[in-house]
Amino acid sequence: NDIDCTDVTFGHDTALQIATEAIDRLHSTAESHQRVMLVEVMGRHAGWIALNAGLSSGAHMTLIPEQPYDVEEVCRLVKRRFQRGESHFICVVAEGAKPAEGTMQLRHGGTDEFGHEKFTGVAQQLAVEVEKRIKKEVRVTVLGHVQRGGTPTAYDRVLATRFGVNAADAAHAGEFGTMVSLRGQDIGRVPLADAVRQLKLVPQSRYDDAAAFFG
Repeated sequence: NDIDCTDVTFGHDTALQIATEAIDRLHSTAESHQRVMLVEVMGRHAGWIALNAGLSSGAHMTLIPEQPYDVEEVCRLVKRRFQRGESHFICVVAEGAKPAEGTMQLRHGGTDEFGHEKFTGVAQQLAVEVEKRIKKEVRVTVLGHVQRGGTPTAYDRVLATRFGVNAADAAHAGEFGTMVSLRGQDIGRVPLADAVRQLKLVPQSRYDDAAAFFG
């Protein structure tokens, strides 16, 4: 969902649904065993899946690439929740989430064939740091490629079909170098150069809305 110049990217709704259902299930086991759980989801540079999955599933904290996190703040929320007598804590972590400078050091796994940084389990590394501070076991679930497969949601099927029809019309009309996009409920076209100029990142206001439910 990080492509600019469109409100929604097809496939996002399906990945979000898969992540939300997984976190819903983890609530049950985390509650019954009084666990602290970190759930790692896709999101190298943008935290749309993590943000929306955390909000829709009732997670107690969400960490995204756009907002460097403080490991001490994570621990503070965990401790506060258990001090209130709550049974569990679930934090959704985007794979590209990064700690604030000086709070913890992430290990890096080099680069892939495209020159992209390889991630080496940010949730697992965070779990180790949290365990040290709260003296409580932390479990990690990495959804990984599960989010990329399966049956598309009805919303994604309809959206992709509408995009496909419009793209075919563009090709037939000779309108190349454009991208089909969604604005509100309307399908349109934008210059491809505009769409790839920058990533569509989670704005501060959207993160603040989600953060109101942390803890």
